[in-house]
Order: sequence, then C-alpha cells, then structure tokens
Amino acid sequence: MKKTYFAIHLLASCALAAALIGCSPSDQQATSKTLSIAFFGDNTTLVSVDPFQVYWLEHRVLLRNVAESLTDQDPHSGEIIPWLAKSWTISDDALTYTFQLRDDITFSNGERFDAKAVKTAFDSNKALASELPATFGATYLAGFDHAEVVDDFTVKLVLSRPNAGFLQATSTTNLAILAPASYALTPKERSLGKIIGSGPFVLEHYTPEVGARLVKRSGYAWPSANVSNRGEAHLDAVEISYIPEESVRNGLFLQGEADILWPRNPFSEVDLKLFQSKGATIQSRALPGPSLNLFPNTRSGRVLEDKRVRLALQKGIDRKTYASTVYNAEFPVVRSVYDVTTPFFKDQSAKLAYDPQGAERLLDEAGWSKGADGYRSKDGKRLSLSYNIQGAETAGDVLVQDQLRKLGIELKLAVVTRAEWVTANAQGNYDLTSTYMTRADPIILQTILDPRTANSSTLATNLYEPPTLERAKALFDAGITATQAEQRAEAYGQLQDLLVDEASAFPIYERVWQAATAPRVKNFRWTAEGFALLSDIEVDEP
Repeated sequence: MKKTYFAIHLLASCALAAALIGCSPSDQQATSKTLSIAFFGDNTTLVSVDPFQVYWLEHRVLLRNVAESLTDQDPHSGEIIPWLAKSWTISDDALTYTFQLRDDITFSNGERFDAKAVKTAFDSNKALASELPATFGATYLAGFDHAEVVDDFTVKLVLSRPNAGFLQATSTTNLAILAPASYALTPKERSLGKIIGSGPFVLEHYTPEVGARLVKRSGYAWPSANVSNRGEAHLDAVEISYIPEESVRNGLFLQGEADILWPRNPFSEVDLKLFQSKGATIQSRALPGPSLNLFPNTRSGRVLEDKRVRLALQKGIDRKTYASTVYNAEFPVVRSVYDVTTPFFKDQSAKLAYDPQGAERLLDEAGWSKGADGYRSKDGKRLSLSYNIQGAETAGDVLVQDQLRKLGIELKLAVVTRAEWVTANAQGNYDLTSTYMTRADPIILQTILDPRTANSSTLATNLYEPPTLERAKALFDAGITATQAEQRAEAYGQLQDLLVDEASAFPIYERVWQAATAPRVKNFRWTAEGFALLSDIEVDEP
C-alpha cells in the first residue's frame, strides 16, 4: 500500500515549497490566476516535448494546451469532431483524407495556419519517422505517404495502405501541428521546448526533470467543441513541476502550494480520505488503450507453453481484491485487455472471474502436484515463473505473487532497469512481462502485440501458439483495414475474446489516472486521451 507521510516529510517552510514549484509566495499572491501542478517525476531517458516525439504522459498534458490538432475526439462518445479542420471527406478506398481548414487561425509567432503549414508538419514527421523509426509518433503515422496542398485552406493527406485509425490519429497530441518555423529547428531543439503552437497557451520554458511554465496567449479564439471556454484562457499562467518523491508532492498540495496534485499511480484509500478531508476533489479517468496486462512467454520449453497453466493463471488472479486492496473499495475492476475508455471495448468480466478451484483443477490436469511446501512441481521441477519489473516492485506485484502462491505457483519478481527489461524482452528471458501505451483507439494494441509492427517483435511472437498467432494477425488486419465502425467493433471484439480465451494476456487492473484538485480549482475536465483542458480551468482568489 502507498503511505501518506505527515509532519516529518512535509516541507518545513513555504520558501522550500516555492522553490520546488518555481515561484515564491509573493509571486503567487501577485499572480492570482496562476495554476500550479505537481506532476510525477520527469522522464529521464526519453525527454521530449515535441508532439511527434513525445512519450511521457505528463508532457502530453502540457502539449495538449500548446499545440492543436486537425481534429479532436469526444471524450464520452469517442467521436472525431472538428478542430483546426472544420470538415473532411474520406475516399471510398480509405486512402485519401481531404481536410477543409479554418481560415482564422494563427500560430503564436504570427505565422498563418493553412494547408502549407499542415503539409510541412506531416512531411517533417514522416522524415523523422524514417530517421528514427522508434519515435513514438511513428505508429500514429502508419501508412501515410504524402500531403498535397489543394488550395490555401484545403489539404489532402494520402496513405499508401489503409489505416482505420488514421482519422483518430489526427486528433491526438502526437500529430498536433506546429508552426513551420518549429520544423526548421532540429528534433532535439523541439524536444527541449523550442515549439510554436496555435493553442491557448505558449510554452515559455521547459527544464527537464524540473518543470515548465505556460503563459496565456492573447487573442486566442478557436477551441474545439470539447472546450467550454470559447476565448482566451481564464488563467494567466500554469506552473508545472516534476516531483518524483510522493511525500514532497503530497506536502506541497496539503500546504496549498500546489493546486493540482497529479501522480502517475492512483491514490490509496488513505490518501483519498486525507485529501478529501481538506476539501480536494478527486478527478479520475481510465486511460484509453490497453489495461495493465501481464503478457506470457509461450515459447517451447517455457512453463506457460501449456495453455492449461496459462488458463489457471487467468482464473487464479483475484482482480476484485486487487482493485480494492491496492487502491480503494470504489476502484474499478478491470474488465478486458482494454480499458473501458477505449473505443470498441468489450466486457470480458465473466471470463476474468476469480475461480481458484478451477485453477487448481487445471494445474492438476497439467501434472503439477502440490508438495509439503505448498508449491507445485513436476518431474522434480518447481512451478516457477519469472516476472521482470521496471523500476520497483509494487504492492500490486506482491499481491499477485501471493495469490499465485496459494495455487502453488512461485512468482519471482525481478526488478530490472529499463535497458535490462528491453533486452530480456528481446531475448525472451522471462515468463511474464508487462508494457502499455496510451491512445484512444484500439489500434494501439498492434504496437505491442502484432509481431509485424510491435516495438518488441519477440515479445509479440512469444504471446501466441502458432495457430493463435495467425488468428491474431488476421484480426489486427481486419481492424486496421475496416471502413465501417461495425467492422472494427467485430474485429476488435474477437481480438479481445482471443487474447482472454487463449490466456495470451492477463488483465490485472484498469489504468485509472487520478488528480486531486484544490477547492479553488474549477472546471477541470478530461480529454479523450486522458489529459486536461487547461483553458477551461478557473481559480478562485488565494
């Protein structure tokens, strides 16, 4: 369980707190419309606030309020709606997307937003994807061939192959459009904050591992329909700090030095009650994309090659207890390999029900017998699984370990660095591993689980027995080439069935992102990607 630390960990003075968030108490009093956000620590290995290169969720929150996209996505229905483009048409073969652009938009440096600006952005992104294929935005640009300027405010984006997720991709932070001047800079310069967008805020500075500052843009007046405020931001500035230490973040918030407390992991029940007792509102949204899944290595000779053992794990994980114990009694129980905010999510709750007796029977059938020590063995070998964990083991990891121990399965938790984790995945040196990405379209799972396009082809291949692999690839193809929503729903519904039925994925928990907002913060709203629309936020006088 996460712990809330009190007096000994709270900051002793406002001066120290102010230093961490980049402003002094007097500054805050003078600038009453400044919002302060205390985020989880910054990314130390994939540092970038360039939309196309950005990976870190916290950076994407920042960017969503600086750089805008051709379209937006309704966070409730998943529908794609206008933004910088006021309308669009898609050719019958789903290869040409023609966008009619708004003619009243400028970037913060004064450059006009037009078809040439869109072409510059997409051409630059394609070139960067070719140069650095691991760039996060490359998956969003799958199939893109070229852009054509039809007239000043009409642009065609042409694909070389169908990509049913492309329209949704144009709504994301990763395909946000920067001013042409931004693309004259190097990718590294953009990564470190030299970006010019059309949004309601301007990025004044970004300092890796420290923080960033956004300032209101004068004259802004072109939000998407997701934004209630149709004009300039209510806030004058937003101060962002990256603070890896939970006790320090909590202390800042409890002392009123941070308006929004935004960690990476959901709050524990103790934290929830403490913050709510101080008048805070807990904002929650499941992040779209895959839930937190464990993925098996089914390679020949591995324990999980046996489907019966995999299905025993599927039945032997108590997901309801996980949600209520690791987090709180109201925390949602995972229901599929996708989180519920992902379009075409299909409820798999019945198949994921806790059934320890069924798990025991499957292990017996597979020839694994319990010994006096409580662990199962066969042919003198203990039923033992290795699970590589990046960073540090969590209370949830230990809970799953305990649940499997009751079945007679030993789960070895190996804490590794990211480099070690990547190497182990590439070499197949694991029994269970875990990874995820966030995107409000089911196509994102292809980047993890389709060996033809996955970041780790070994991990993706190891998931499946040969016949299952072919079925999975066929369903991925059906989903990406579909031209109708009903076709996509069918393909991704069958894919979710397949992954659960074959125990090719073990959903563990819903990836809920939570933020605590102080009483003076009004109108916090989530985007479809799980970010926030800061131009809607208002703050009361301090």
